Amino acid sequence: MSNKPIFVATHPRACSTAFERVFMTRTDALKCFHEPFGDAFYYGPERLSSRYENDTKAREDCGFSQSTYQTILESFDRETSSEVRSTPSSTAPLVTAPGSPLPCLLSDHRVSEALVSPTGCSNCIDLAFCFLHTTLAMGKRPFIKDMIYYLAPPDGKPPSIAPSLQRKKRGVGTSEASVNGTTNGTTTAPYPYHTDAELNNPTVVPQDVLGKFHFTFLIRHPRSSIPSFYRCTIPPLDKVTGFYDFMPNEAGYDELRRVFDYLRSTGQVGPKIAGQTENGGHTSSNGVTQGVEVCVVDADDLLDNPSGIIEAYCKSVGLDYHPGMLKWDTEEDHQQARDAFEKWPGFHEDVMHSGELRPREHKKKAKSTQDEDKEWVEKYGKKGAKIIRETVDANVKDYEYLKQFAIKA
Repeated sequence: MSNKPIFVATHPRACSTAFERVFMTRTDALKCFHEPFGDAFYYGPERLSSRYENDTKAREDCGFSQSTYQTILESFDRETSSEVRSTPSSTAPLVTAPGSPLPCLLSDHRVSEALVSPTGCSNCIDLAFCFLHTTLAMGKRPFIKDMIYYLAPPDGKPPSIAPSLQRKKRGVGTSEASVNGTTNGTTTAPYPYHTDAELNNPTVVPQDVLGKFHFTFLIRHPRSSIPSFYRCTIPPLDKVTGFYDFMPNEAGYDELRRVFDYLRSTGQVGPKIAGQTENGGHTSSNGVTQGVEVCVVDADDLLDNPSGIIEAYCKSVGLDYHPGMLKWDTEEDHQQARDAFEKWPGFHEDVMHSGELRPREHKKKAKSTQDEDKEWVEKYGKKGAKIIRETVDANVKDYEYLKQFAIKA
């Protein structure tokens, strides 16, 4: 069973924060990270999004203007290292004597604690993943929930590796890639990068880095997610979210499908599908069978049967399940949520003020296209309804493709 950090790859408005709150209750076993890669995608010197490209003040004021994909990975270590020094290990010995060898759980060598810094182990070939020293040594498994489009260039543009994650070849006097958004002395949008691409990799993250995660996927039908996202980008909510226009390339389904297929093609995921004894007729393109199960959660299934879906998900990722995970009604729980969600105001209010995840009273009935359009015109006007319809229709095919792999309870 995999003990890799769990990465819940999703798209906006997929009920993903409600899903995340379930696992935030497991402070005994998990260390949760809430949508960290958006910092680099929107604001940092490696930003891929154009949303704040012409708003330097917004990028500087947010506090993430220096965030790169590398620093985000390093931040995992900084957030857990102090806990590790004071928390007894339940899975591996943690040596704390100065100069003693510290086990590196990512490679086949051992490093000295004297070489461990807040930005990682200087001897480890996977500098970005030294946070695993701490999280796994303290018996806690990283649980990351994020929008997968944060790792890919928008609009299907050709990807290349983020400069901060580009490996400098040893023994070759090549210069390190710049990550400050400056090219030939002129400040410009940082993408496209002047770095190498990896064959078929749709992201800016190296395949060997992606391989450190246990990927799972969370989806929701576009007819539900797109109107919800659109509402966050128009008055009055736009003043809270800071998203002042709706960008269809942030829907996230295309990137989710492409990353899903890529991970299957490399054998990192599948071919076995969670909840099935056989692979259901689906196989990875290269026949590799060592990957973790294909684990896709559909939000409608989750809302109809929270306990069943969460229990099935836990079984797939190797986590014990208990019904108490579906409740978070203490002040400590709510403070944990406020601290985690504060950087994305306006997007998580309903979940922040909730106390549990319980089955909805009535299953959602599909509406006709005419009824949907009428509802959207009433709520968002003809122009808004047109934008929503076009975006929904553009993403249904990718949703339905991923839906066929959805876990059943």
